[in-house]
Amino acid sequence: MSAVMAIVVMGVSGCGKTSVGMALAEKLGWPFFDGDEHHPPENVEKMSSGIPLGDNDRAPWLENLHQLIGDHLREGKSFVLACSALKDQYRGTLVGDRSEVVFVYLKGSKNLIESRMRSRTGHYMKAKMLKSQFDDLEEPKDAVVIDIDQSIPQIVAEIIEILSL
Repeated sequence: MSAVMAIVVMGVSGCGKTSVGMALAEKLGWPFFDGDEHHPPENVEKMSSGIPLGDNDRAPWLENLHQLIGDHLREGKSFVLACSALKDQYRGTLVGDRSEVVFVYLKGSKNLIESRMRSRTGHYMKAKMLKSQFDDLEEPKDAVVIDIDQSIPQIVAEIIEILSL
């Protein structure tokens, strides 16, 4: 692995991207960024109203995250980013031509994720929108795939072991 890297923790809403990403970043002593915090207000408003985002909605958000990734890597700073990155095209936009970006795909069944989403409060993405996430998901062929049916510390330890960090 590269000395400086970006780890993008990806997957559908409710799979644990933020929780795993924060725990991983803390364990590594790296900064953590939540892709959700970089959505334009109109995207948050749409999702809060139960309207799934389309490719055009996601384009400025992905460009913002591409810029964030590039800025930090140019400064020689490793970090962890939580971002759904559901489609190959989105992952391509995020990465560009950078080889220092590694995707970690948190994979779980729709039933498990839906039960987790129903138990969380205060998040704009509601369980009823999960189908649209799975419909959009193009499972990555070049990511570290982690089964989410385990504890966060177990997931973090598995990521660290696989990436030899």
